[in-house]
Amino acid sequence: MTVSLKDKLKLLPNNPGVYQFFNKEGKIIYVGKAKHLKNRVSSYFNRDKYENNKLRILVKNTVEIQHIVVQTESDALLLENNLIKKYQPRYNILLKDDKSFPFICVKNEAFPRVFSTRNPVNDGSLYFGPYTSMVMVRTLLDLIRQLYPLRNCNYVLSEENIQKKKFKVCLEYHLGNCKAPCVGLQNQSNYEENIEQIKLILKGNIHGALDFLKKKMKQKSAEMKFEEAQFLKEKIEILAKFQSKSAIVNPSISDVDVFSYFEKNDFVAVNYLRVINGAIIQAHNIETKKVLDEERTEILAHAILDIRNRLNSTSREILVPFPMDLDLPGMKILQPKKGDKKILLELSERNAKYFLLEKLKLKEASKPAGRTERILNTMQKDLRMEKAPRYIECFDNSNIQGAHPVASCVVFKDARPAVKEYRHYNVKSVKGADDFSSMEEIIYRRYRRLTEENSPLPDLIVIDGGKGQLSSAMKSLRDLGLEEKVHVIAIAKKLEEIFFPGDPVPLYLDKNSETLKVIQHIRNEAHRFAISFHRQKRSGDFVNTELTEIQGIGEKIADKLLQEFGSVEKIKNLSAKELEPLVGKGKARILVDYFNKVN
Repeated sequence: MTVSLKDKLKLLPNNPGVYQFFNKEGKIIYVGKAKHLKNRVSSYFNRDKYENNKLRILVKNTVEIQHIVVQTESDALLLENNLIKKYQPRYNILLKDDKSFPFICVKNEAFPRVFSTRNPVNDGSLYFGPYTSMVMVRTLLDLIRQLYPLRNCNYVLSEENIQKKKFKVCLEYHLGNCKAPCVGLQNQSNYEENIEQIKLILKGNIHGALDFLKKKMKQKSAEMKFEEAQFLKEKIEILAKFQSKSAIVNPSISDVDVFSYFEKNDFVAVNYLRVINGAIIQAHNIETKKVLDEERTEILAHAILDIRNRLNSTSREILVPFPMDLDLPGMKILQPKKGDKKILLELSERNAKYFLLEKLKLKEASKPAGRTERILNTMQKDLRMEKAPRYIECFDNSNIQGAHPVASCVVFKDARPAVKEYRHYNVKSVKGADDFSSMEEIIYRRYRRLTEENSPLPDLIVIDGGKGQLSSAMKSLRDLGLEEKVHVIAIAKKLEEIFFPGDPVPLYLDKNSETLKVIQHIRNEAHRFAISFHRQKRSGDFVNTELTEIQGIGEKIADKLLQEFGSVEKIKNLSAKELEPLVGKGKARILVDYFNKVN
């Protein structure tokens, strides 16, 4: 099933995540992050102009879009960074210094130091983060130092060195920032208690820290120290938004493959995340359908083997969502119940779910019946109708300078033309170019006949024209007692305004709206059908007109103008800009200059 990019855009979720654009060779050419995936990705394709040529070429070369849903906007930023570094897409900016995100390190040593770093080292130290904001890192470190005095020197504080009195207290001790464990003024046990509290804060347990800061802020405010109180308030606001754990980049997780499973209506999706050196660097989805009611363990086992083989995975650890009887030599298969790996598995499961639901929606939308129902339901909602407009009739008039007035009635069933039910009408009671009276006559004749024959009435009547034509149509329906039995609208061509009876304010539908596209289709059909009948009526004899007397304007151009605008009087009032699309710049200027002289 081939699915257009436009259909895919409609089904994107409004969640934080990362999107990837692929070219026709299947290569990633751009990676981006978004707080709202649907809004951000759609913005590339729903514009008439591009601010630069590079962006226009990017959109032109994009034939496939994939996305990965994450928990937060910060996670999206981290994942974007991983993927750009791995794939180096052509249209992404690559930072020359390859700057990485900061972590907070609790050093693996006696009397551990706590500091920020951009380069985690596998030495047994604990790393918290990464953080997308250095402001957040500094705020946390400042808070920790306020709550728990810690050393920041790089001395080797072994028990032997302390006993030999190799060190002296420094300025940090005199300032109250350190309790001088280097000279034995703070013992190991007391220091480690502080470190355990710090670990809790860095894991996200910050309620105690927030309470402490709030009390201190109130105290400073009571002491009239408002600048200090404001400084504390800013720290509180930053900490309130704090989330230290990220499943996107997590140094506690080494090299693993993550597989998740989601099933609906016998369709199955398996999501795969590849984690290398603690960072997600790849995501992949596959879809299948049950044939013989296979067990989920059997389907997932096949998917694991297939994906690992195709993507050349060498990870020795696999995370799965349920117990599996799968024996792979040298491999460890785990079903995490809690902690970081469980969070990572939940992220994968969320993406499997989004992937399959999107696929099922596309399948349903691609079915003619499914697409028709969606369009009719949309029209019902947009046009304020009590039921879906399965049966629509549209009317248009045609005449040239009042000669040979005719009208057409075009019928749509289930949003498609019912050509055999189209009807032509000769206008009998109207002389000259009177579109309002012509519409009144045709509407009356059409629905008097349907009423007399006891035929079903349309769900929706569309009038080609503005408020005047709509009023004329409603007069005939009132005379027939049908005003409350049918839903009527008019569409004015110039601005594509939708008018409702008794409502002076028109409805403006989005130019990409399915409702507007159906209305435009039936209106254009009615116009085409009326014009073709009018040509037959004239039997090839051109109606004499003032237009042919203008030097440079021939019969074909005159005919074209009159068919489009109906009369010379209307053409006289048009500007060159309004005429250009039909006759070109030169002829438009000839017409405007002529009528300006005449007037």
